[in-house]
Amino acid sequence: MTQTLENDHVEGGTVLRLLTRVWRSLGGRLQWRLVWLKHATFMVGVTGVVRDDEGRVLLLKHRLWPDGRQWGFPTGYAKRSETFEHTVEREVLEETGLTVKTGRLIRLKSGFSLRVEVAYEAVLTGGTLKLDPLEILEAKWCRPDQLPEGTQGSHRQLIELCSHL
Repeated sequence: MTQTLENDHVEGGTVLRLLTRVWRSLGGRLQWRLVWLKHATFMVGVTGVVRDDEGRVLLLKHRLWPDGRQWGFPTGYAKRSETFEHTVEREVLEETGLTVKTGRLIRLKSGFSLRVEVAYEAVLTGGTLKLDPLEILEAKWCRPDQLPEGTQGSHRQLIELCSHL
């Protein structure tokens, strides 16, 4: 014998059929909006491990990061409806004036309070170094084994991940 929730003899069957009919009549946009309101909304921090043609990585000294841990990779938050790959390219351009092409995903990490962190490899494709003085104090190209003192620990880990992938 097959039993379905839509049978009237199952308690609430009529209510379930009605809810199903209402849900389906809402259309995709409204359905999506209701689901969005019910579930947690996250900010997505995106980092780019940018390399040049010599294998060096781009390190930035960030103005707003804590003293003693100001060095790290280009980083920013994804905008609504922006791909994470585009976020890397936009942030690098905004912070440094350089253009990059995003490569493979190297880290996706959640568990933070309403924040997800994503990191990609990227390669330098052009541009002229021009720092955004509101965010960046200094920039330099470093060999992966010669990162400056004060480099974020999580960014040092990204270098290790890149070499193991």
